Order: sequence, then structure tokens, then C-alpha cells
Amino acid sequence: MEVLEQNKSKVVIIDSLQSWDFYLNQTSNQDLPIVVHFTASWCMPSVAMNSFFEELASSYSNVLFLTVDVDEVKEVATKMNVKAMPTFLVLKDGVAVEKVVGANPEEIKKRIDGFVQSISVSVA
Repeated sequence: MEVLEQNKSKVVIIDSLQSWDFYLNQTSNQDLPIVVHFTASWCMPSVAMNSFFEELASSYSNVLFLTVDVDEVKEVATKMNVKAMPTFLVLKDGVAVEKVVGANPEEIKKRIDGFVQSISVSVA
């Protein structure tokens, strides 16, 4: 049974504006940063980033990872001003503090690391 648990995705797929709002509200209460991958099934660079995004999600336990398909949840992409895929946002209290446009794993990881370090410093 435990083997199945390890393969379970840590990335939450957002399928509606309601689920987006739900996670944003939850995390702002808990002071949890969110990393969002805005993707589209027709965008190969986006699709190629999925496994990298899963790996990231497994390595940061105190960060919530969300995936938004821009075709399925257009309202969220519009609300967050996302115009290109893939776009990665780091959110704090529902506000984007970092934005990386394009499939750039090193840059994304660097931004998340920097952000996670900045909040752990401010908490300590």
C-alpha cells in the first residue's frame, strides 16, 4: 500500500474558479506559498514541464503546487494575467511575487528556493 502512496501526485489540478479560490483562501490562512503551473494540453513545452513540476512538488513539503489548464479554467489565467504557456507563478497571500514565463527549470527552482528562504527567515 505504501508504494502507491509514494506515486501519488503532490500537484493539485485546478478545474474551476471555485477550486482556485478555495486553495487560495486555505493557503492565505496558513501562510503557505503556492507555486502555480499554467499549462495547456496543446503546448509541448508546458506538457514537458509536468514531470519536473511533480519533482518540485515532492521536494518542497511546505509549498502548495497547483496546475491550471488555461483552456479549462480561462478565468484563472485571465485573473492572474497569464498570456503565455508555460507560466509559473509563486504566490504569497494570493498575490504573484515571482513569475517565470517559459520552460526554464533552473530559473523556476531558483525563484522558489529564494522565496522559500525569504519566508523562513522572516518567520524565524
